Amino acid sequence: MNPLLSILGLQLFNVFIVVSGWQVDRRRTVRIPENVWRQAACEHEERVRKLLQPGLVSFYHPLNAAHRKNREKPEPNEWTALDPKHPVYNFLIEYYGLKGIKGPRRLARWCPSLSLLLQEETRIKTIAELEEASLTKCPKTRSTQDDEQQQDFDILNGGILLEGATEDDFSSLLHLRGAQMMLDSDQQVNGVLYCPSLLFGKGEPDRHEENVRLVTPFLWFKSILENTLQAEPILHCHGLHEWAMQYHPEGTDPPPSAKYQQHLQLRVPREIINETVERKGISCTHVDALRFFAPAAAPLNHHGSSLQRTDQLHLEQPACVHAHMDLLKIALKLRPFCDSKLLVRVLEIALESRTLDVAASPYDATSYGVGVVPVETLEGRAEYTKLQKDLMTRAERVRRDLLFAYEMFLPMAFSETSLQMGSKQPEAERYAKAEPGGLPWRKNLISSP
Repeated sequence: MNPLLSILGLQLFNVFIVVSGWQVDRRRTVRIPENVWRQAACEHEERVRKLLQPGLVSFYHPLNAAHRKNREKPEPNEWTALDPKHPVYNFLIEYYGLKGIKGPRRLARWCPSLSLLLQEETRIKTIAELEEASLTKCPKTRSTQDDEQQQDFDILNGGILLEGATEDDFSSLLHLRGAQMMLDSDQQVNGVLYCPSLLFGKGEPDRHEENVRLVTPFLWFKSILENTLQAEPILHCHGLHEWAMQYHPEGTDPPPSAKYQQHLQLRVPREIINETVERKGISCTHVDALRFFAPAAAPLNHHGSSLQRTDQLHLEQPACVHAHMDLLKIALKLRPFCDSKLLVRVLEIALESRTLDVAASPYDATSYGVGVVPVETLEGRAEYTKLQKDLMTRAERVRRDLLFAYEMFLPMAFSETSLQMGSKQPEAERYAKAEPGGLPWRKNLISSP
């Protein structure tokens, strides 16, 4: 174990002595007893398992061959890989890299909420207290300015201690990333601390340049959340991005994106696909989706046939099902500092959005239990809009809570200087373009302004 991550003084309340030349530091620490956090972690795993179960392959599937290791039967509650052919769940693999058995496990690992640091109490006694404290949105005020300044320092430099956690818990329950091992008097691991300021070396001069680089994607996602919440919804897109992927008018080359979901039959003939796309064109605001359009569909998109990554800041809008799905990518970026209950809510919205996405597509996914929303008809478009509005309303609450999680995390992990400089030095990938049939963002860079 890296000695820089070894923290002594477990018996002390808010004082931890860090070995290997680190200074004695004073940090506000909220402690969670072992029985409480283990119960919360098990409940989280079951919630994730219930959501993912329809998309998991069997233990005997070839994707699990290496994991089986000649075993004839699975262990109780053993994870398996997501099915890359399931039209709803395969987006978790293709878009967000949740591949193999490690993918579901990543989602099933438990994270405490940073909102716990807003509590006056520094020890959580019951699962009910843990759930109530995790919902806190603002700290309780103190009586004097000095108290408020000390409170701010305590919160922004604090951490959450899981008592009794050991290295074995990283195999399934907890995240290894960001985990600070706590040692007892016998130098045995007897707890794990999750503290953003420790993970990123907040304020350390030799980490400044690195942190300016690390903070930029967090700031980008925060901006996306903020701008999406303020944008006007577009409720006439009718999910036609999937139809644009299959658009193939006479005399044009076959669409490259026809390879996606190619194991599914089309539920409508090619002529209907072309007519549906051409009827009023496409109103797709999602910059990532444009790259998967058939090239012939590019001129039909009312929001541009060629877009830049920075266009996402003014195009992303709160009715877009793909924007809801991307909330999962934004939440996963916060690991291990994204509250697990929030992650489950994000996953629920993402899966519901994907289900609507597939139901409104030209594919026949009924064999996977997915219904049909026939947007090629007037009635189908009305049904899509109704479902889209309902999703938008529920996704807004999740998006606001995720934004709050980012607002909590950023000043805890990074110094004010790193935040300011990071906002002025965006990643090179922010300056890239998307075109139908084009290259991924990182391979299609343009000059920054």
